[in-house]
Amino acid sequence: MADDNATSGHHHIIYKLHDVPSPGASFLAAIQHILASIIGIVTPTLIIGGALGLGQHVPYLISMSLFVSGVATFIQCYRIGPVGSGLLSVQGTSFAFLSVILAAGFAVKNRGGTPEDILAMIFGLCLVGCLVEIILSQFITKMDRIVTPTVTGIVITVIGLSLVKSGFTDFAGGAGAGEAFGAPVNIILGLIVVAIIVALSFNKHPMVRIAAIMLGLVAGFIISSFLGMVDFSKLGTQAVFAVPVPFKFGINFDFGLFLPIAFVYLITAIETTGDLTANSVISGEPTQGDVYLNRVKGGVLADGINSGLAAIFCTFPNTTFSQNNGVIQMTGVASRHVGLYIAGILVLLGFFPIIGGAFLLVPKPVLGGATVVLFGSIAVAGIRILASEPIDHRKVYIMAVSFGLGLGVTLVPTAMQQMPDIIQKVFATPITLSGLSAIIMSLIIPETAGKAMKQS
Repeated sequence: MADDNATSGHHHIIYKLHDVPSPGASFLAAIQHILASIIGIVTPTLIIGGALGLGQHVPYLISMSLFVSGVATFIQCYRIGPVGSGLLSVQGTSFAFLSVILAAGFAVKNRGGTPEDILAMIFGLCLVGCLVEIILSQFITKMDRIVTPTVTGIVITVIGLSLVKSGFTDFAGGAGAGEAFGAPVNIILGLIVVAIIVALSFNKHPMVRIAAIMLGLVAGFIISSFLGMVDFSKLGTQAVFAVPVPFKFGINFDFGLFLPIAFVYLITAIETTGDLTANSVISGEPTQGDVYLNRVKGGVLADGINSGLAAIFCTFPNTTFSQNNGVIQMTGVASRHVGLYIAGILVLLGFFPIIGGAFLLVPKPVLGGATVVLFGSIAVAGIRILASEPIDHRKVYIMAVSFGLGLGVTLVPTAMQQMPDIIQKVFATPITLSGLSAIIMSLIIPETAGKAMKQS
């Protein structure tokens, strides 16, 4: 029986953090976590691979995203020394990095770089960038002036909104669709996927709600196959088995391309802190005191180290997944022992590139229907954070300027084309521009200014 602290999350905890469920119960809980997270793990790779033309490398990259997510989940759950939160916290590929990774990839591609050159640059930038989060982990609980709901909410909202263009491009057929781009069948199929996801999100069964996006993709895939939009001949052209190869594509580095990625590592550290706090609440664990602070530090440290492992093994930065907190709440299973099963299944899946090849069969409008919802949800999450505190005169102007600048460079990407190259690389990225604006204005505009205007 759970104690009062455990039930304070408005849910009865059947298995607490250090309990060991039976193998059957552990496996069932693990499968539910994987159903809730697998689309989130592989989708960033699908988007990056499609946008940058990485072609034949995509199945391997997807395999590595699953493999690294398994290893990272193990580290996060089991806490190796000071590394890891010790909570049932699933790790997966972060959507927050999509915009800056695509910007870096296009910069290399526009120079005439090959897919291998693009990947070498991306993984080199991410490997160095993980040091930002590793260092921040030791100070994350003391960064009150920078880590504020206003700054976090602005950046997460801009991340979501800046990604919608990518999702909607797929919705209409994908960048390489040619004359088929915007065809009625593409729009209708994308809308059907959106409608299915929304309908399932209001289903009375919690597991159906949590797996709504995955089920929407499956339903869209089935419909598109009947419409002749799926080329099954592509399945099986990949290697059956893959061995993870460190630095398979080499590494490269460019300081101008690095700064936007470094900034996102700061933001993802803030997100992880929030996810681990929510996990603690749901699991009936402390949300203050030394135990809590050590878990947050260890969790953010693991985020950084796991993102370094991701770069080494050729996938994109990892972070804690918030949707798995919903699985804990639904199942009542908060045992970190389940993390061993989740990690094992993900690692096993990672050895088979044919699984990545299967995801490549999903037509672009189907994937676009799901990602439009996903990216919109990211923006809504940011808006919720902003609405969690009263919005005074000071915050109105911090938000207005930050959104104006961030969305401005998104809508008019050529606005800074005459600026020095280093300025273009750093400040033409909406996440960096809006985030830096929010941080600088938060620091220089005194909090008393907002209160004084309110009183007057």
